[in-house]
Amino acid sequence: MQFDRKDKSDTTLLKLYRHLLFPRMVEEKMLILLRQGRIGKWFSGIGQEAIAVGSTLAMDSTEYILPMHRNLGVFTSRHIPLKRLMAQWQGKVSGFTKGRDRSFHFGTQDYRIIGMISHLGPQLALADGIALANILRNKSSATLVFTGEGATSEGDFHEAVNVAAVWNLPVIFLIENNGYGLSTPTSEQYKCANLVDKAIGYGIKGVQIDGNNILEVYDTITELAKEMRTNPGPVLLECKTFRMRGHEEASGLKYVPQDLITEWAAKDPLSNYTDYLIAEGLLDSTQIAAIKLEFKRAIDADVEAAFNEPEPEASPERELADMYYPYQEEPVLPGTTQTEKRYLDAITDALDLSMQQHENLVIMGQDVADYGGAFKITEGFSTRFGKGRVRNTPICESAIVGTALGLSINGFKAVVEMQFADFVTCGFNQIVNNLAKTHYRWGEKADVVVRMPTGAGTGAGPFHSQSNEAWFTKTPGLKIVYPAFPYDAKGLLIAAINDPNPVLYFEHKFLYRSLTGPVPDGNYTCEIGKANLLRTGSQFTIITYGLGVHWSLAYLDQHPGLSATLLNLCSLQPWDQAAVAAAVKTSGKVIILHEDTLGSGFGAEIAAWISEHCFEHLDAPVMRCASLDTAIPMHKTLEDSFLAKSRLAETVEKLLSY
Repeated sequence: MQFDRKDKSDTTLLKLYRHLLFPRMVEEKMLILLRQGRIGKWFSGIGQEAIAVGSTLAMDSTEYILPMHRNLGVFTSRHIPLKRLMAQWQGKVSGFTKGRDRSFHFGTQDYRIIGMISHLGPQLALADGIALANILRNKSSATLVFTGEGATSEGDFHEAVNVAAVWNLPVIFLIENNGYGLSTPTSEQYKCANLVDKAIGYGIKGVQIDGNNILEVYDTITELAKEMRTNPGPVLLECKTFRMRGHEEASGLKYVPQDLITEWAAKDPLSNYTDYLIAEGLLDSTQIAAIKLEFKRAIDADVEAAFNEPEPEASPERELADMYYPYQEEPVLPGTTQTEKRYLDAITDALDLSMQQHENLVIMGQDVADYGGAFKITEGFSTRFGKGRVRNTPICESAIVGTALGLSINGFKAVVEMQFADFVTCGFNQIVNNLAKTHYRWGEKADVVVRMPTGAGTGAGPFHSQSNEAWFTKTPGLKIVYPAFPYDAKGLLIAAINDPNPVLYFEHKFLYRSLTGPVPDGNYTCEIGKANLLRTGSQFTIITYGLGVHWSLAYLDQHPGLSATLLNLCSLQPWDQAAVAAAVKTSGKVIILHEDTLGSGFGAEIAAWISEHCFEHLDAPVMRCASLDTAIPMHKTLEDSFLAKSRLAETVEKLLSY
């Protein structure tokens, strides 16, 4: 291994040594504790430390780094106290996740480190969002994100690198190619000779280096970061290295040929660099022993201090509260003037006002800029607010949701448009595992609204008509709203954008141009979690939302002799339990109506809650009226038969017969 000090001072060379040695000694301590049974799991980065340490010291301390779980050197080189890291690993309250997550699955704004989730690839797009925020505020800054060679096979890798390339984002995508994804060798993971070759396909710079040479890592990333601060654009950096321990200690290394282990042991980053410094006359055995003793004492003290901290005490109330970023919604009352508007125009109005109110708000989605979106909701926005804040995206739902989270982490708000709610499947993981869990895991907000053009009635078939709100209503950490009128559409969207928590905003496509109503001019909000009582009657109650509200109104208008209570939920998470209970008590007979399919639809949750909490007020079983448990057909005759509307009359008749 050849080391080139270039113009580095002796002090810098020794600083690199100390930063390289410390995480190695911490790891050796962890392996002892593992054998003693004092810890339960450990993901070792022994043999890879030069990458984490060299890259971190090359970056400015104010620049974000997004590491993986073998990158202990990132955390120690950013001077996070070992006691707190140990508390994190042991699940103590003083750790970064309060015992809610393990290892390096956390972030910390204080140290500009954003940790991974176990799905690996999704963290790459967060780096895009962080870098985009810096571009939008004209801040000269680089962002560094780690991934392993295994995750380069994931679609999230492709999406994130492609977005960064198209948008010229200053991101270093660092691949730690350590030879194995758990037990799968690189020969079974990709066909190209080197992963750096993938850069060609994205039209970006690619660099391959010896990841075990700390000076090469440090110098390369210093230069790459310096260049992209003034000339933004991504770089794909492949660092060749080797994992000298198992994927985690329990898995061992039996699948690795011994000659390969021997070969890479000779390339150990610490021993080689130590030999180099000795040869340069900068270290001797006495100095090394003194540094190791200093580190050992500090490590032993911090480890034991963390062990001695009390275990966390469970508090269901605290756990529930911490699913969401603290936010007290301040209602904005509507003014006295109003204009008749279409449902679609109310949404446009809300976005327009919010873009004016929040200068840090970014709208992203397919065709949302010059074209104005598939439904023309953002038409003219790119001219008014600029293409920096109204951004066309490639077809990459996962990356754009991840980018939105990265924007939020770096001080922005984001609205993401799913061209159709059906396409959210391609961004599902980012929503349910990143947006929904971020605050609970490490206290960071996820200031993102995902617009979901939803629903049937237009003959669009199985892939453009689904009502998929129930996929998300069971996911803690998300807020979900579903306006039925232009008034709600505007007020709920403004409220959702104001809220620093992730909100899924379902907007019914059938209502876009078919429904008009009075909409107050100017700014106002509708409270998230608050239902609207539309009618009061004594014979039966309909609880519904979305297009179901209009089916109910039409049915009741056609049957003026019926006396019914009609409750529009408006919000599905949180939902208005008090309003539901009051509506049940007006009649004692309840229908829950929704467009989604019957089986495990959101109505099942409402029905179960009513049965549990309002049983004494019921005069009949709670009935659900929903769509067929099939995919949505295209032909109008088939679609009409599929939809819950076709069964509303018979459900009412059955209920009233009790």
